[in-house]
Amino acid sequence: MQANGKETALIDALNQIAKERGIDKQLIYETIEASLVSACKKHYGAGQNIRVAMDRTTGAVEVFIQKEVVETVSDEQLEISLEKAHQINELLRVGDICEISVTPKDFGRIAAQTAKQVVMQKFREAERELIYNEFITKEKEIITGIVQRKEHRNIIVGLGKIDACLPPNEQILREDLALQARIKVYVTEVKQTSKGPQISVSRNRPELVKRLFENEVPEVGDGTVIIKSISREAGSRSKISVYSRRDGVDPVGACVGPNGSRVNIVVSELKGEKIDIIPYNEDPAAYIASALSPSKVVEVLTNERDMTARVIVPDHQLSLAIGKEGQNARLAAKLTGWKIDIKSETQAKELEYEEYEDDYDEEYDEEYDDYDEEYDDGYDEEYDDDYDEEYDGEYDDGYDGEYDNGEYESRADAPEAENAEAVGEPDDGTGEEPDDGTGKGS
Repeated sequence: MQANGKETALIDALNQIAKERGIDKQLIYETIEASLVSACKKHYGAGQNIRVAMDRTTGAVEVFIQKEVVETVSDEQLEISLEKAHQINELLRVGDICEISVTPKDFGRIAAQTAKQVVMQKFREAERELIYNEFITKEKEIITGIVQRKEHRNIIVGLGKIDACLPPNEQILREDLALQARIKVYVTEVKQTSKGPQISVSRNRPELVKRLFENEVPEVGDGTVIIKSISREAGSRSKISVYSRRDGVDPVGACVGPNGSRVNIVVSELKGEKIDIIPYNEDPAAYIASALSPSKVVEVLTNERDMTARVIVPDHQLSLAIGKEGQNARLAAKLTGWKIDIKSETQAKELEYEEYEDDYDEEYDEEYDDYDEEYDDGYDEEYDDDYDEEYDGEYDDGYDGEYDNGEYESRADAPEAENAEAVGEPDDGTGEEPDDGTGKGS
């Protein structure tokens, strides 16, 4: 089928679309053929087997109905007799597929509209798939975007072919991003939905700081210097610990750069966020002391079982070690993974004295209790034995001897004598004998 000027123009237009949208031309042709098949089935019937062929050079389109060659026809939509098949192609045999050209001069308004809709839908699906495949590889990486607009509390960031959403919980607190500002964001998630790819980004995650250093510091990018840990309070301060896998390479110096050039680029991208870079150390005490910089540390006492550490600092540096609202201590604890208790030298001495008193009192009480128990048991046993021996022997001997000699009887008579003496007239105190009632005196 020869192509006309309109068909040639169609091919030119399709090539232009493929170039602008970055879509494979072969995919476009296959999409058009599939859309035309759909339109033809509405015209000829859904039960027909239809094939559409489009010339990739001229743009000429041919439509064929496919039927199976049989001796006896039972379904005219899907089958054709051998006799009729030979009228189209004499080489066909029973069981072959016979293609009948039914290319219409004009599909009509409805068929053309349907084809257009299907083509546009396929274009959108293909473009969405390309965008998804492009950005799924950038998940967990940083990319540069342009602030497009603000929708409620969300910030929409343009990434070229698609927009990303920067939700409130992923924004830096109190960071004011101007429209059309170029910013770097960390891609947290890329997912495919019915409306196309959706991309979520972040500005406040520690991973953003790590990726920025990987981009700005060649030693970090090639793995010579390793970022061991990061703790961050976005918009205020971050702490990172680093170590070198190669002798002679200063990990801290590599991250700072000449005259602070490398770290300053990261700080500038984070709108002035302070960054502390410390060397990682296998010794927990030394690691914790470095993590509390810029404060000086006198001593670190660690308890590896509970992962706790008591840090002693000079009196005048206590507030510096703790930081504003406890920020420095909090970041150091997150960085090292240890629970950190910071004390000044004076507080440490007072605490040490109190602990000494408590230990002394406890030890003294235990010893005193042991002494009381031992003393009571020994005293009671010794006293009971001595008392029983001495008192029982003395009392028994004296009692038996005294009453065996007859004193028991004399003592028994004594009460009667005493009672007899007590019986008589009472003395009136005059010295005279009492009157017997006859009027006679003595």
